[in-house]
Amino acid sequence: MRCRHCDAELAVSFVDLGSAPPSNAYLSEEALHRPEVWYPLQVLVCGDCLLVQTAEFAAFDELFDENYAYFSSFSANWLKHAEAYVEMATARFSLTGSSNVVEIAANDGYLLQYVKARNIPCLGVEPAAGTARAARQKGIEIVDAFFGAELARALAAEGKSADLMIANNVLAHVPDINDFVSGFSALLKPQGVATFEFPHIAQLLRFNQFDTIYHEHFFYFSLATVIRIFDRCGLRVFDVEEIPTHGGSLRVFSERADSGARRAENAVKSVLQAERQAGLDRLSGYAGFQDRAERAKDAFVRFLLETRQAGKSVAAYGAAAKGNTLLNFAGIRPDLLPFVVDRNPEKQRKFMPGSRIPIVAEDELRSARPDYIVILPWNLLDEITDQLAYASAWGARFVTAIPEIAIK
Repeated sequence: MRCRHCDAELAVSFVDLGSAPPSNAYLSEEALHRPEVWYPLQVLVCGDCLLVQTAEFAAFDELFDENYAYFSSFSANWLKHAEAYVEMATARFSLTGSSNVVEIAANDGYLLQYVKARNIPCLGVEPAAGTARAARQKGIEIVDAFFGAELARALAAEGKSADLMIANNVLAHVPDINDFVSGFSALLKPQGVATFEFPHIAQLLRFNQFDTIYHEHFFYFSLATVIRIFDRCGLRVFDVEEIPTHGGSLRVFSERADSGARRAENAVKSVLQAERQAGLDRLSGYAGFQDRAERAKDAFVRFLLETRQAGKSVAAYGAAAKGNTLLNFAGIRPDLLPFVVDRNPEKQRKFMPGSRIPIVAEDELRSARPDYIVILPWNLLDEITDQLAYASAWGARFVTAIPEIAIK
């Protein structure tokens, strides 16, 4: 395999999590009677450009089909994050009713609804049929296609060039990273701005977040690798913010490279310096992650076995993609974890891919009253424990497995 950005040969392993089905390929009851397709889940580091990326096994269009079940609006905290972003961007970039905002991977309209509420023209690009349909129900114009340079040029020719382009948690999801980023320079107006949010690999390494690795994530970025990619594709980074979402992310601000309208902020130098101190500018900085992932996995399995042997009951909350990575890497099945609760009705009455653990509504949690509740989306721990505060009435305790087993 060759690097998806610089085309160098890939030979250095970052982590090997065995194999798993696509993490958002939730199963219907009927699908339980058919075989699942499993793909190796291996991650490599490019020895030339240091871009961390999955080995190429799963096809892009198989991962983001019409059954893709991630709906952003089911997290109250994520909605607050989106609304705060729109407020910030409107003020910082002087957006008005004559501006045009384009969001790539608009999902179910979780963010553009706040743009629309300010009477700012907006357009979403969203290839997954279910989430695109949900966005249209909010009155948002959606182009249901995968984004790249060709689509960007077509939209620009239709007069839909953007003052602001938004790409939250999508940069890692596109295998042809050069074509994708080139689309932003093609669709931005000369003085336009594009912002990108993505999990920071510095945090993945620091907090052992191996469960954020799954087939839908083709890349795991440092700021240095993003700057390198953007430079090649006609964008220039002028600012960056460290934000807490998804266990620690970066929000990168960029403009067309031929614009030069904005001075580079000190935050860019500061984050790059921190990455160098963490060793992310050399291959040795990515070593040893396999052992850390395996230790956390073993501890989780040990907890579930000891819980069963002690006659205690356990359930999980949050049918998240990261939970599927953990469950399949650890080989967990319904005998150790009988059900997972999720608020999203699109996931209820389905089954976790690979582990085939049933996904149920929250009423089942109240009925079963488990002794332990494993929070699979640990990045939403505070939100979920607040939501499930009633479980303290029967003495339930909350468990997370990343970066290591913790019980509260």
